[in-house]
Amino acid sequence: MDKDISKMTSVSEKHDFNDQGSRSPRARRSHGAAARYGIQAVATLIQNANFKGFFTGKIYTGKVKKVCVPGLNCYSCPGAVGACPVGSLQNFLSGLTFRFPYYVLGLLIFFGALLGRIVCGFLCPFGFIQDLLYLIPFYKKNRFKADRILRYLKFAVLLILVILLPISLKLTPAFCKYVCPSGTIAGIISYITQPVIRSQFGWLFSWKLIVLLIVVVSGLIVYRPFCKYLCPLGAFYGLFNRVALVRMHLNEEKCVHCSACANACKMNIDPSKKPNSMECIRCGDCVRACPQKALHIGVKEK
Repeated sequence: MDKDISKMTSVSEKHDFNDQGSRSPRARRSHGAAARYGIQAVATLIQNANFKGFFTGKIYTGKVKKVCVPGLNCYSCPGAVGACPVGSLQNFLSGLTFRFPYYVLGLLIFFGALLGRIVCGFLCPFGFIQDLLYLIPFYKKNRFKADRILRYLKFAVLLILVILLPISLKLTPAFCKYVCPSGTIAGIISYITQPVIRSQFGWLFSWKLIVLLIVVVSGLIVYRPFCKYLCPLGAFYGLFNRVALVRMHLNEEKCVHCSACANACKMNIDPSKKPNSMECIRCGDCVRACPQKALHIGVKEK
């Protein structure tokens, strides 16, 4: 029995380490993914640290609530301790008296110029929820013909629902009101914890439940469908991927164009051709998959 266990351990170690004694790409991907999930979990907990709100349904209204968090996290979520930048932007634009959103826009530009879509890969609570959904064993179809066309939808959502409609229709934060699945989750929590307000949930809540259901079901099949096709925050941050302080670097001399990075990318990008694509969420899967270590995420090239 001891010999069998020793043999099994030896085989496992061979898979985890290459001839030079360093971890294999498969082992690096496994450890890297676990580390990223840990960072996402901590970021989600910090942004939703009002734990008693999940039981009482009451929204936190302290001073910190005036500060925008970097990712998509509904202001109305009972656990939220900060404000959602998308919701805050719409509130400025849809006010009875127009106010230019200097603070919110400045903060979004700061996050974008510093990190780009690293925010999506590491700091966004709803991105984390989608990552967990995709881990559930289910039919997977992450690559299909319409994928590239659907990517443009999030820019239309940003322009029309987040900017133009709130400006045109006062007191109407269109994205939050008609689409945002994060807000629907907050509504479900309130529905469960506060029976008094259940009578106020009408057709609009039913519509948003349908949207959430579509996102959840598609999230079992396609990796991060909301991030790919609908998220206005991802669309905005993606504009900064090529110029962000922290970005992807490709060492052309090391790259052998083996497609290992492209095959590992669940956002369906080829980092060897477009290392700073607007669709890249900087998850690091491609970096860990590269056998030549030609890819690197950081401030400077190695």
